[in-house]
Amino acid sequence: MGEPHRVGVVGLGVISRAYLDTLVGRTAVRVTAVADLDASRSAAVAAELPGVRALSVAELLSDPDVDTVLNLTVPAAHAEIALGAVAHGKHVYGEKPLAAELTDAHAVLEAAAKAAVRVGCAPDTVLGTGVQTARAAVEAGSVGRPLFASAVMVTPGHERWHPHPDFYYVPGGGPLLDMGPYYLSSLVHLLGPVRAVIGASSRLRSERVIGSGPRAGERIPVEVDSHVSGVLEHEGGALTTLTTSFDGVATTAAPIEVHGETGTLTVPDPNTFDGDVRLLELGGTEWRTLPPSAGYAGAARGVGLLDFVAADGDRAPRASGELALHVLETMTALLRSSAEGRRIELSTSVRRPAPVPLTPREEWR
Repeated sequence: MGEPHRVGVVGLGVISRAYLDTLVGRTAVRVTAVADLDASRSAAVAAELPGVRALSVAELLSDPDVDTVLNLTVPAAHAEIALGAVAHGKHVYGEKPLAAELTDAHAVLEAAAKAAVRVGCAPDTVLGTGVQTARAAVEAGSVGRPLFASAVMVTPGHERWHPHPDFYYVPGGGPLLDMGPYYLSSLVHLLGPVRAVIGASSRLRSERVIGSGPRAGERIPVEVDSHVSGVLEHEGGALTTLTTSFDGVATTAAPIEVHGETGTLTVPDPNTFDGDVRLLELGGTEWRTLPPSAGYAGAARGVGLLDFVAADGDRAPRASGELALHVLETMTALLRSSAEGRRIELSTSVRRPAPVPLTPREEWR
C-alpha cells in the first residue's frame, strides 16, 4: 500500500470540519498541514490534530510534506490557490466550483496537464448511495429510455443562517454557481454530459439582510442574479428543466426526477449522500422505494478526495476536474444565455465517471 498520501488543507471555514472528520484517521491519507488567512484559526485547528502543522498559505503550497492541496477557500480564490499548488507540483482537490470564471478553470486544468498533476473537485455527494442507486436503476432500464428530467432547488437565501454570506451574492456566487454543481454533477451521472442550454434569470432585491451571528441585521449588496432557470440538452437526447433560486420560500418538488418511457424515478437531495430513491412504473399505482444498490455507503464530505487518491491508471477520479469544468461551463452558459437571450452550445464535454459499486464504510481506503 505504501505511505499514506499527504494532504495539506487551505481554508478552514465551516466546511473544513466535515472534511477533517472524514480524512483524519484514514489509512490512505494523512493530513500534514493546515493554512488559513486567519493564522489564529489555523493554529487552533492544528492544535486539535496531532502531527499537523499550522503554516501560512504560501508555506503550505510549497511544503515538501504535502502531496495534494485540499482547497477549501471561497470561490473567488479557488483558481489562485489551485494554480499556486500546481506551480509547486502538487495535486489539487477543491471545493466547488472549480473556479469563479470559466477562463480560470481552463487555466487550472491546462497548468495541471503541463505539470503532470491531477485536479479533482467537489461535489462528492453524488458518489453516495442516493445518486448512485438512482444511476444504477436508470442504467438497468427501470424507467426505459430516459426522455427528460427536472431539477429544482428553492430556498429563501443562505443569509438567513450563514453568519458571513457575502460570497453567495458576488460574482462566483448565486444559487446556480453555489448549488448548481450538486444538481448538474448528478445529472451528468444520470443522463450524461450537456451539449447546449437555454437560460433565464432574475434578481429579487439588490440587498440582503444577515439573519444570524455577530453581523445580524447588516445589509449586504446582491451583485448576481438570485433566480436562474434553464433547459439543458443532454448529448444523449434527454432534456432537463432546471430551477435554482434564493428567492422562494420552499418547494414540494422532488430535487431531481428522471422520466422515461416506462417509469419515473425520484432522486434524493444531491446535497446529501443518501436518501430514498423511488420508482413508479408505467401502469403502477404506488411508488416503490429502491434499496441502496450502489455508492459509498455512509459517505460524508471528503469521500471524493479518498476516491481521488485511490484512482489509478485503470480509472479517472470520479470527482474530477474535467467534470467540474464541464459543469462550470454549463452554468456559465446558462447565465450567458439569459443575458444574451439565445441558445448556447457548449465547447466542453466529459466522459461519465465510472459508477460506484456499493461500498461499505469500512472498505473506504
